[in-house]
Amino acid sequence: MSEEYLIKSNQEIAYNVFQMTLIGDTSKIKNPGQFMNIKIDDNYENFLRRPISISSYKENEMTIIYKIFGTGTKKLSYKKSGDLIDILCPLGNGFTIKKNTRKSILIGGGVGVPPLLELAKQLKNNKMDFDVIIGFPSHRDVFLENEFKKFSESIVVCTIDGSYGEKGNVLEVIKNKQISFDYYYACGPEKMLHALVKEGYIGQLSFEERMGCGFGACMGCSHKTIQSYKRICKEGPVLESSEVYIDE
Repeated sequence: MSEEYLIKSNQEIAYNVFQMTLIGDTSKIKNPGQFMNIKIDDNYENFLRRPISISSYKENEMTIIYKIFGTGTKKLSYKKSGDLIDILCPLGNGFTIKKNTRKSILIGGGVGVPPLLELAKQLKNNKMDFDVIIGFPSHRDVFLENEFKKFSESIVVCTIDGSYGEKGNVLEVIKNKQISFDYYYACGPEKMLHALVKEGYIGQLSFEERMGCGFGACMGCSHKTIQSYKRICKEGPVLESSEVYIDE
């Protein structure tokens, strides 16, 4: 059942990337990496809600970060402090913290970076050792670098064009810098996630998928895995690397 949340702030933090803080019930959120489904308006072109991951949360307040991709997210960027917004939340399974790991790494690409921030906070609270690597197309697209530094002393930022930080994509930089880890948590473009699986690394991956209902009824976001199809909105968005199917 959807609820109305109060917008506390909504501001641009990178090129066409906005951070929105919402006031409302967060008591049902169980794991970092869960998401919400936002109603934009009643117009036909925006009939379907927009799924957006939860970047961070605390009692009665949560933050999302989204990028303008179309008319829906463009309209979302016009929302102002004091507006009410209809949301289904929380949805999905989120990340499961593995406490028996020696050294973990958080790997984020573009708009896949936000859900890793809450995960970083919880890993630090559990006194776990982890690195962070986040990748973007260029300098103008970089966000959350300083926020991650609050939770990890080891953070690498990379850009495809080399205009900021290390040059290359996250996988190239991991190899070039010989970053060692025995477990990872990743969220980003499917191409990035599949590359991690192909390399044989063990971890959890958060997938994005177009969806209708957001809670498992319509089956519109079904994703093929090794053994079966899983609904990204219900059994996902986080899958274990061992179950990810890659169509060659």
